Amino acid sequence: MTRDEVTQMILNAKARENLSWTALAETIGQSKEWSTAALLGQMTLTKEQAEKVGAVLQLPEEAIQTLQTVPYRGSLPSAVPTDPLIYRFYELIQVYGTTIKTLIHEEFGDGIMSAIDFSMDISREEDPRGDRVKIVLNGKFLPYKMY
Repeated sequence: MTRDEVTQMILNAKARENLSWTALAETIGQSKEWSTAALLGQMTLTKEQAEKVGAVLQLPEEAIQTLQTVPYRGSLPSAVPTDPLIYRFYELIQVYGTTIKTLIHEEFGDGIMSAIDFSMDISREEDPRGDRVKIVLNGKFLPYKMY
């Protein structure tokens, strides 16, 4: 059973059971952001986490096993995303990527922000002009080393 097949099973079961990603995250015991990434095939669940979510979603044993394997990360079907919401992030990096890089290097030095030692928070901010999407990306700074 492939990760894509398990992801489709999860999406079908989530809809069938009328569950939110937040509810599934509570079952797993992690943030809604990490849990959603895991259930969409981008993270590895522990045996206990996979069994709990498998029970809630009525997944077969093979799917529960697949959730415990290390995934091939990177889920976009093309280099330039075509989904409008995802494309806006691509556009954001196209426009502001060099600014983000420049300001990080000025503040921290030559290095990168980890996507492994990392957390993310997505929330809604009410605004009379239209609600806002707030995304906080928090990654450990990893300096390049000389050797």
